[in-house]
Amino acid sequence: MKRRHTSAVVLLLLVLGLPFLASWEAAVADDASAGSDSPVDARAETAETHAAAGPTDLESRIDGFFGNFLVKPLGRVLFFDFGTENWLNPRSLPEVKCPECGSKFVVAETWPDRPVPGKVECPKCHDCEIRTTKGTQVPLVVLWLLLGAIFFTVRMGFINVRGFWHGIRLTRGHYDNPDETGEVSHFQALASALSATIGLGNIAGVAIAVGVGGPGAIFWMIVAGILGMSSKFAECSLSQMYREVDHDGTVSGGPMHYLHAGLKEIRVFGISLGPFGAVLAVLFALVCMGGSFGGGCAFQVSQSLGAVREHITSIDPDAWILQHRRIDWVYGLIMAVLVGLVIIGGIRRIAVTAEKIVPLMCTIYVLTAVYILAVNYDRIPWAFQTILTEAFKWHSAYGGFLGVLVTGIRRAAFSNEAGIGSAAIAHAAARTEEPIREGIVASLGPFIDTVVICTMTGLVIVITGAFDNPAYAQLIADKDGAALTAKAFESTVSWFSWILCIAVVLFAYSTMISWSYYGERCWSHLVGRRMSLVYKVAFLIFVMLGAVVTANNILEFADLMILSMAFPNILGVALMSGKIRRALDDYWRRYKAGEMVPRSRTHGR
Repeated sequence: MKRRHTSAVVLLLLVLGLPFLASWEAAVADDASAGSDSPVDARAETAETHAAAGPTDLESRIDGFFGNFLVKPLGRVLFFDFGTENWLNPRSLPEVKCPECGSKFVVAETWPDRPVPGKVECPKCHDCEIRTTKGTQVPLVVLWLLLGAIFFTVRMGFINVRGFWHGIRLTRGHYDNPDETGEVSHFQALASALSATIGLGNIAGVAIAVGVGGPGAIFWMIVAGILGMSSKFAECSLSQMYREVDHDGTVSGGPMHYLHAGLKEIRVFGISLGPFGAVLAVLFALVCMGGSFGGGCAFQVSQSLGAVREHITSIDPDAWILQHRRIDWVYGLIMAVLVGLVIIGGIRRIAVTAEKIVPLMCTIYVLTAVYILAVNYDRIPWAFQTILTEAFKWHSAYGGFLGVLVTGIRRAAFSNEAGIGSAAIAHAAARTEEPIREGIVASLGPFIDTVVICTMTGLVIVITGAFDNPAYAQLIADKDGAALTAKAFESTVSWFSWILCIAVVLFAYSTMISWSYYGERCWSHLVGRRMSLVYKVAFLIFVMLGAVVTANNILEFADLMILSMAFPNILGVALMSGKIRRALDDYWRRYKAGEMVPRSRTHGR
């Protein structure tokens, strides 16, 4: 084994070992003191029975390290808001918390004098100031994704609009050629990418956006989704241009390839950007691997487990499987086996699975939402009127026009991952000799994910009145989007919450199998293809960890990795946008000239 391979394996085992050891200690401690009171797990928001199984000292120390030295610094960069929280639409907070001692205070009771200053001294510790107002945050990462989407939309001549119908025909296989290079069809590549993006963000994230930003956030989510189509087109076209095909037909592509190879071709003042591209490629590969373990794996298991646990609890709170955290280990083991059966087979097996699961889960979820809308058909005109009115309302209880706009765009960006670069890894494996063709297919992803799925969720939240129901105020305050969506579904038919639970599990499962491929491609890019099995085993370990680890900062750090992917990716794609536009113009000219004959015509169908 090469030295770099050995070092990579040792480092990976160390990273895996610490949280796994902590989780094992937590399980042993829980069995030894089943009746003791312990802190509530911050990650399992709906898991009341999990409250007796808080983190142990070892787990807390590891989690504290991640929080103090990794999560907080990275969060400050990604969510740097240029001070907008202090001056953009500031509003008074009903309750505040001291960042130093952690004490909470009700503003009206603690400071009865009006008006309350924007900053007050903590009445308990007297060591720091507490802000009593909060404005609209415009995080750097959201601004970066939005500006990138606008730039690509204009630079590519609104390909998200003019290429829409052509993309549908491509996805349906009208131009497929089985003799072209690649591992999967256009539809399979799109299904694989969608299986990663259609997930809990479509259920929980949308509910949070509507609950916090109001119905107008739905409009801006749709706008962001349409703009994001151009970002997907650009990055996925590049992934096809710079993909690598091994002697056995295995395809590898994505930002780590086009950042490294593509920027070599660009010179600024006579200086090649090759070294800069190599740095961006390595940076992307590292953060993508981190994101695959966290947001693409552990977070999915944790949140879907919470939904399953909640439903079992509603049937029998004293069920055997709920005792001593048995459900955590059982669920984690089942998911690890199911994920392992698919990911060991690589992109071909992932694509075959995704092309079956994605249509199934989308159909189940959309039909359920359509039924709810049909039952409340008389409120549909009012819902659209409310959405449009609130979208441009300058003064509202939710912080005004900019607050609604930022909330909608933020949730859309986190949901469809346009500009993140993850989908480019899946689309690189598509069977085609026309890079632009696959880029057009990829642009349909944000439309399906955000404009269709997210909009259906948002309409259900609005039409059922869940977003402003006083009974759900605490869910909105806690940003428990999954529970809020469940309440909206239950308001029409009580057992619809079971359908939502099944959808959550399917969404989480499909997300994991696709993100395992993204991380494995990045791992192979860094240490070689022969070591891919090491990564797959590590991924399955993280499936277990997602079910049993209660350390919030460890998982949150991995979540932030996904957002970090946007910085090297959008920068590199923007620098190579000229090459994409030239290829697009050439492709579109040939397409309009009739040089590309659909497969149905060539076969006389």
